Amino acid sequence: MTASINAIVASLLSSFERAPVRRKPYPHWFLQNCLPPSVVDDILAMPLTAADLGGISGRRELHNNARHYFDPPNRAKYKCADGVAGALQDLRLTAAIERIFGARLGGTYLRVEFAQDVDGFWLEPHTDIGVKAFTFLIYLSKDATHGDLGTDIYDHDKTWVGRSPFAPNAGLIFVPSNVTYHGFEPRKIDGVRKSLVINYVTNDWRAREQLAFPEQPVLSLEEPALT
Repeated sequence: MTASINAIVASLLSSFERAPVRRKPYPHWFLQNCLPPSVVDDILAMPLTAADLGGISGRRELHNNARHYFDPPNRAKYKCADGVAGALQDLRLTAAIERIFGARLGGTYLRVEFAQDVDGFWLEPHTDIGVKAFTFLIYLSKDATHGDLGTDIYDHDKTWVGRSPFAPNAGLIFVPSNVTYHGFEPRKIDGVRKSLVINYVTNDWRAREQLAFPEQPVLSLEEPALT
């Protein structure tokens, strides 16, 4: 059974507080134990199918018609999607993101993609700069062969410098800038690599149907106490 929003907020806050910052090639954080385990299990159990890449990859938007989001229809259908979205919209969490990671979320909108990557998937180095104010990846799949399927990290010249650990319920956070190059080098994927791609985006985001709360921007307030 999916945990309450309060439990999800508490789990994320604990993960945020314990994550050390790595400064090179740009500030980024590797996280562990992001969500309550029951929430991870419920997300993995959602009957949403992975896209057929048709031999085409390099950018996620190439397959927009087959992508899945924690949008209003999926939030209404799946309690785990609604709980995660509700926690990420919660003022306690957004205030903590601003305090810990230095992001500015006031007036942004929450977008959560349930990404399911299959063999043949890859992503060219990109920065997320522009309409994305914050990037948070939570890795979900439990396949023992997925340990080397973390996000690839590059320097300002797009030279590969490392890879985030991939483990169930682990994560990666960074605040997009003109040097936050990341991607996914082509390599074998057995089964389906599942993750959440979480962004807070500005009002200029055009695909409003992808947003968790299309009519409700995030407010920037002093962080209240967790109750």
